[in-house]
Amino acid sequence: MDPKELNDNILKMTATLLACGIDPNKSILFQQSTVDTHAQLSWILGCLTTLARLARLPQFKEKSRTLKDVPLSLYIYPVLQSADILLYKATHVPVGQDQVQHIQLAQELAIKFNKRFGNTFPVPHSLVNENASQRIKSLRDPSKKMSKSDQNSKSRLDILDKPEVLATKIKKAVTDCTSKVTYEPETRPGVANLVIIHSMLSGKSPNQICSEVEGLDTGKYKLVVTDLVIEKLTPIREKFSRLIKEPVYLQEILRSGTERATDIASDCWCEVQNKIGFKNDILSENKSVQNIIHNI
Repeated sequence: MDPKELNDNILKMTATLLACGIDPNKSILFQQSTVDTHAQLSWILGCLTTLARLARLPQFKEKSRTLKDVPLSLYIYPVLQSADILLYKATHVPVGQDQVQHIQLAQELAIKFNKRFGNTFPVPHSLVNENASQRIKSLRDPSKKMSKSDQNSKSRLDILDKPEVLATKIKKAVTDCTSKVTYEPETRPGVANLVIIHSMLSGKSPNQICSEVEGLDTGKYKLVVTDLVIEKLTPIREKFSRLIKEPVYLQEILRSGTERATDIASDCWCEVQNKIGFKNDILSENKSVQNIIHNI
């Protein structure tokens, strides 16, 4: 990726998270790569797992299938993900169902480390939202989940899509030949997908929605869903548009977050070093590990 594009994307992601409601006073929002100990702990954890274990992870299988040359970073990414979790001694991690196996890897690595070097990490647990939002499907192929990595942009609703783009995507969403709106995920996945989106944005149950739109065919129902999606996403898009024009403010949010994250991460990394034999008296007195780690 082009360095400028990467830098722009970092600010865009920061603005998007803030626009969606993340409060930096309550949550530590930072750029992972600015805290060196993520990579350092990842190396230690990588020594505790095997090639065979990583190769069994479904996301690696799925993504590597389409690549002629599989980069090492894709293969070991779940280990880095585990380091992201364990470095802050997280006990509960909110994830989608497709990430549960990655949390299981973090659990295994925490247990292995604790058994070998002494109790250090709590064993993290996944927090999976069991409601229908976990079953939001592609607008173009309701047999697959909606994904930002899908090459077809018409398959998903992007948070920053303009109203006319959202309207076009929903209008072209795959349904079926039956005009009545019903919630039957197994037999009518396309229509059910629209009902789920409607339910998540309105707080109404699928059955309540079907009752309220009983007189509408699927074409007219798409207009109802469109209006609701636009209503809910417009404030986010507008706030993003304001924030992205304030790069200095966004950079300050990230800088402050990095300082707070580094304080926590450095304490954990010092503890890990002591446990595994990397003990260094200077490190134990200085939380800014990244400034002197080259001396080890």
